[in-house]
Amino acid sequence: MVIYGLLIFCDILFLFIGRFIFFYPGQTIELQKKFYEKINWKMEPISMKKELRNTKIMGLFILIITFAGIFYSFITIMEI
Repeated sequence: MVIYGLLIFCDILFLFIGRFIFFYPGQTIELQKKFYEKINWKMEPISMKKELRNTKIMGLFILIITFAGIFYSFITIMEI
């Protein structure tokens, strides 16, 4: 039963992460740039417009996968 609690926790966490990435792609890119600076890399997108679009798509993909995970979690828990 502990595994289901962990699964639900991860679903909720990924829901917030996906939502943040989708609704705040600019801040997501800035966080990524700061991370890369800490490990001594410089990252600059060639086209910020494309990078914002791709980041939003990534956030949407995370949200879709998370909703599928939530659906699977509830189906699995209901069978117990």
